Amino acid sequence: MTVERSSVSAIMAEEENLDPNTANHCPIQKHLPAIKAIRGGEEGPSKEQKITCGGNGYVWKKSKSTTVNQHSHSFQSSWTFWFDTPSSKSNQTTWGSSLRTLYTFATIEEFWSLYNNIHPPNKWVHGSDLYCFKHEIEPKWEDPVCANGGKWTMMFPTATLESNWLNTLLSLVGEQFEHGDEICGAVLNFRTRGDKISIWTKNAANEEAQLSIGKQWKELVGCNETIGFIFHEDAKTLDRNARPRYTV
Repeated sequence: MTVERSSVSAIMAEEENLDPNTANHCPIQKHLPAIKAIRGGEEGPSKEQKITCGGNGYVWKKSKSTTVNQHSHSFQSSWTFWFDTPSSKSNQTTWGSSLRTLYTFATIEEFWSLYNNIHPPNKWVHGSDLYCFKHEIEPKWEDPVCANGGKWTMMFPTATLESNWLNTLLSLVGEQFEHGDEICGAVLNFRTRGDKISIWTKNAANEEAQLSIGKQWKELVGCNETIGFIFHEDAKTLDRNARPRYTV
């Protein structure tokens, strides 16, 4: 399958013989083969574009070089990986000042080249955070796009953390959510007391959109437990005492 500069929906439609205009609303199981088919090898396809570690040894696999294919398949949005470590957090003067951008990607090929070269979560230091947010949205409560939003959160055992993180990422960049415009990004928190993944959204007061996102996310990762949505405003004022405003 050779499609140059095509949208993800069109690629998926071609793979599954679907209408590109309705492909986004199909189950993730029908989309994963289409994206994974372009995954390529560990080091990516042909046109070399090495990504330097820039001191982020916690994140990148040192023995690999990241490459990007000449025939790229574009996502609807560009996305940026961010990273934070316990050591950098301890030295920050204000919350979020230790966050570092890793790389911005806009195609399926770039995504796999990056993902294949990032250490799996079980290799991380406890207290580390990995973020994947839409380009130009910072993963901070203070960001204007995030300020009035909130987050859905799920806890995962270490054994299934990586697979659920990957499925969450694929559902985001592949535009699987009916209210995808409401989504800012996702964060993976690697913690001793329990690893968790959260999806951040823009407008917490939009109850219909938030409930839709929560329900779809549960379906996409196969979660059967009740999950809660916390407003950023509550988290800022009540910290760990904040209670979910919505549950699904």
